[in-house]
Amino acid sequence: MPTALALWKFLHITGVVMLMGNITVTAIWKYFADRDGRPQVLGFAQKLITYTDWSMTVWGVALTMIGGYGLAFALGYSLATPWLLWSQALFVTTGVIWLAAIVPIQIKAARLANGFAAGGTVPTEYTALSMRWLFWGLLSTVPLLGSLWLMLARPDGLPALI
Repeated sequence: MPTALALWKFLHITGVVMLMGNITVTAIWKYFADRDGRPQVLGFAQKLITYTDWSMTVWGVALTMIGGYGLAFALGYSLATPWLLWSQALFVTTGVIWLAAIVPIQIKAARLANGFAAGGTVPTEYTALSMRWLFWGLLSTVPLLGSLWLMLARPDGLPALI
């Protein structure tokens, strides 16, 4: 495999691992912190979720896209190839859900957690936000998994998206 191709593939796979790993671990942290219920634990988990989303999710998305488009261009793939177009559409769908629903929830939850992390009472608004975060987080994972499957399977015979 030529060096440039190996680099694009490395960037793409590294990005996918960072992205998928972070969303999985974050959901587990959040689930167990919510079950624990102690303000200090919830506050710490919320802080880690914020940190890892900016350090792992954002960079995972960037590397996935840079490596993926680098591979597509290096291999001469048309971005309109049905499996590639569908994969991009699903990836964008996940991004839209993340930006429109999950990020605003996380910002509100982080602000609330800053108020109770030192030992205050956890407000019911925080619990409601956690449930919304879980719902939207799981929902945003479905198209991401679809995109990952399309990247690996590259099935022929998919209908054209446009």
